[in-house]
Amino acid sequence: MFLFRYEIEGEPASKANSRRIVKRGNRIASIKSAKALNYSDTFRAQLPPYPMPYIGDVKIEIDVWYASRRPDLDISLILDLLQGHAYVNDRQVKEQHARWHLDPTRPRCVIVITALPCDDPASGGRRRKGKRQDQA
Repeated sequence: MFLFRYEIEGEPASKANSRRIVKRGNRIASIKSAKALNYSDTFRAQLPPYPMPYIGDVKIEIDVWYASRRPDLDISLILDLLQGHAYVNDRQVKEQHARWHLDPTRPRCVIVITALPCDDPASGGRRRKGKRQDQA
């Protein structure tokens, strides 16, 4: 069952390379890089409103167009940014397909999310919130 299709303008930041170490007082912390923070803001601003995240398992297909050949294909930041919007948690993504493309004039990503059949037909494809699967 088709759930969502999003087209988000801008080049995604790699989550693997998107952290930086900073010192705050006597404490050292790891925070998102400026590129990752900017992309996160841009991404969220482009998401259409949706009343409630889906709570069942999903398949996600992502086509990413980069402005240059340099970036590696990395969709982990996109999966994190969809949490609480398209689905509750990215652990619900049980199947993923990602494709790398080049478009120097218009970097973007196209995301298609579909519901996966549920193992438990009685749940209607959704798992009750707050219950572990072995207790449901």
